[in-house]
Amino acid sequence: MQFDSFADFIAMGGYGFYVWLSFGSCALILLGILFSSLNDTKRIFSSVKQQALREERIKKAKQEAGQ
Repeated sequence: MQFDSFADFIAMGGYGFYVWLSFGSCALILLGILFSSLNDTKRIFSSVKQQALREERIKKAKQEAGQ
């Protein structure tokens, strides 16, 4: 589809409101998924680190108790 001006492009043949609303909502949803994924990744790495430290403390305590 070819447009004569930028205003025609924005108007999208009279359907601009729906077209740009759909693009905007899709962009917001994708950004939400991105930030949620980054937050989950950060939380999982933190949990794994805490678990490793906990296991190290338990192993050290068992070695000290055995001596």
